[in-house]
Amino acid sequence: MGAAMNPRDMISGLAKGLSVIETFSADHPRQSITEAAQASGLDRATARRCLLTLTELGYAQYDGKYFTLTPRVLRLGTACLATLPLAQIVQPSLDLMSAELGESSSVSVLDDLEVVYVARAAQRNLMSIALMPGSRLPGYCTSMGRVLLAALPETEARARLDRMALVARTELTETDPDRLMARLAEIRAQGHAVIDQEVEMGLRSIAVPVLDAHGRTVAALNIGLPVRGENPEDIVTRYLPPLLTLQAELRRVLT
Repeated sequence: MGAAMNPRDMISGLAKGLSVIETFSADHPRQSITEAAQASGLDRATARRCLLTLTELGYAQYDGKYFTLTPRVLRLGTACLATLPLAQIVQPSLDLMSAELGESSSVSVLDDLEVVYVARAAQRNLMSIALMPGSRLPGYCTSMGRVLLAALPETEARARLDRMALVARTELTETDPDRLMARLAEIRAQGHAVIDQEVEMGLRSIAVPVLDAHGRTVAALNIGLPVRGENPEDIVTRYLPPLLTLQAELRRVLT
């Protein structure tokens, strides 16, 4: 964090517009003015002006009832993600591992309560939504999210879980905070996380932390695959070794 900002330098309109943009997600791609106002904490009139301004500038579109973001909004994040040193370092190795295994793989970082994808090598579309750099998913029910939460001090991990909306995305999603904390302890001890259809039915994933040269967790690396009838234990046997190989390779180059 830098020095405290002088309140007179704050552009409140920009801050409000960004807060409205952040209310859109894979779970809420279409929103009315009222929904955007509630999600952003702004009053309805302010949310309306922000949405109409975004529409006028081409960042959103309006069908008379609902607003949706347009691909133009990707300009705000894609260029930044593409220039991140981490993304530049991991993408070639990610591509190679994904091609050798025939499975999709990703690297993400933790942004408060969510994981944000910074690199991805997709062999097939496993989820109902397309994942790409900049995509976000909840931290509590994803393999990378749990790896990253497990890397936090226990008190901090619990504080974040307490702020999350622990929604059952499938019938297998774990939503109990105490049991989630127990899962995080297991992940911390064993060094990897396996998710079995907790994000979407038919989808499994295994993740490990991405460590820098000092052993600090800076991101998470995963492999996602469809359910084919094998046991979750078989996933560990088959896919943990290549993940650990790439983990060691990245640790040598991340300072």
